Amino acid sequence: MNLAEAIYRHSQRLPDEAAREALDFIEFLEQRYGVKPAEAAATPREFREPGSARGKLEVVADDDDHLADFKDYMP
Repeated sequence: MNLAEAIYRHSQRLPDEAAREALDFIEFLEQRYGVKPAEAAATPREFREPGSARGKLEVVADDDDHLADFKDYMP
């Protein structure tokens, strides 16, 4: 059992109020030592199949009507 597992097992036996104090202390130590909080740590992204958005987006090639909206900004 590693250190993190030992801390976890001990925290499970504590009453909720004491477990909250332990969590507050751990967050204090993270701040003191410049460690990113657990919520800010990178979370792995869900795998996306290449081409899974096929058919969900339509590109209109010959549509110049929308350019009139930008007439004031174009030379």
